[in-house]
Amino acid sequence: MAAEPGSGDCGPRRGHLAAVVLARGGSKGIPHKNIRRLAGKPLIAWVLRAALDSEAFDSVWVSTDSDEIEKVAKDYGAQVHRRSAEVSKDTSSSLETIQEFLQHHPEVDIVGNIQATSPCLHPADLIKVVDMIRTHGYDSVFSVVRHHLFRWREVTAPGEFTVAENLNPARRPRRQDWKGELYENGSFYFATKELIVRGLLQGGKMAYYEMKPEHSIDIDIDLDWPIAEQRVKRFGYFGKGMPTVVKLLVCNIDGCLTDGRVYLNQEHEFTSYSLRDLDGIRKLLDREVTVLLISERDIRPSLISNLKLPCEFEVNVTDKRAVLQRWMSKMGLSWIQAAYMGCSDSDVEFLKLAGVSGVPADASTAAKMTDSFTCTQGGGYGAIQEFAEHVISLMESGR
Repeated sequence: MAAEPGSGDCGPRRGHLAAVVLARGGSKGIPHKNIRRLAGKPLIAWVLRAALDSEAFDSVWVSTDSDEIEKVAKDYGAQVHRRSAEVSKDTSSSLETIQEFLQHHPEVDIVGNIQATSPCLHPADLIKVVDMIRTHGYDSVFSVVRHHLFRWREVTAPGEFTVAENLNPARRPRRQDWKGELYENGSFYFATKELIVRGLLQGGKMAYYEMKPEHSIDIDIDLDWPIAEQRVKRFGYFGKGMPTVVKLLVCNIDGCLTDGRVYLNQEHEFTSYSLRDLDGIRKLLDREVTVLLISERDIRPSLISNLKLPCEFEVNVTDKRAVLQRWMSKMGLSWIQAAYMGCSDSDVEFLKLAGVSGVPADASTAAKMTDSFTCTQGGGYGAIQEFAEHVISLMESGR
């Protein structure tokens, strides 16, 4: 049955609805996969953020056998169920693990099993699915994605011939003339306790929920990782209150534009920067974003003029808050319209205030702990370009 809210002719369903993310410590395909960093955050954090921000669940849980995963789960606001060794084997199924969870949590009436390996999940999708369960009375709802793929029968012996299974080769349809087919994408499976106890995650009054192709990705092997990272940066959910328009980027020169090192001889000091970062700054300037580069050092004017960019500069800054408040007031902006990129402990306050924030890969621990977008590149080696592209993607996607 299609996942159109209102299409179910069933009565409303009440009860405790729990989001449950299964995250075993021993992943064979990708070691420590569930907490490996993807686009700057542990993989599991992406779905936990979506589930919690949806505010559609009575509780949000992570089922794990790992101390490390437990810590990450709690850091991101989830409750933790320590699963037994019996359901932590390579051969253990999701169904067995959820059944054990329900044995320990009899208050739960409906389970939304959300896969940690689907990092592009958005709260809006979860809200709609919960409405299907609660309001329209479906017993189980699962996620699907539409593909336009022609299927052919597998040949298992020499001399056999293949045949088409979902098309007429003499009348191959154009993509725009064919609706395609629906495939499970593994993002989530919602089911009532009654079904799960009977050994089913899909059954009863069933419905599917069709997700957007750009939000449908599943990480199974290492080759999936760079693809997923790019998809998340462009289409992922980055939290409530993300700006749709950024008017100002404030960036620390030392440690972001440069690698933080200063080269000295008897007469001069030198620093280096990446031309890729200048390209990133130009992209923001082309979109009418004011770029303010700041430094706590007394940088020579020649360094600034050599950049040959129409940026604003503030150097020898002793009070960042005063300087930034002056710029905010001058431009008539609030913090939600500002992006901030920093790398040191003195940047932490402003990373937390900005509508969108970013740090280089080699930023201080305190800066990384601000829940900012963490670049894969270090300061002076393309981090600004990476953050600029992230900001642009947020603006273009309208989040």
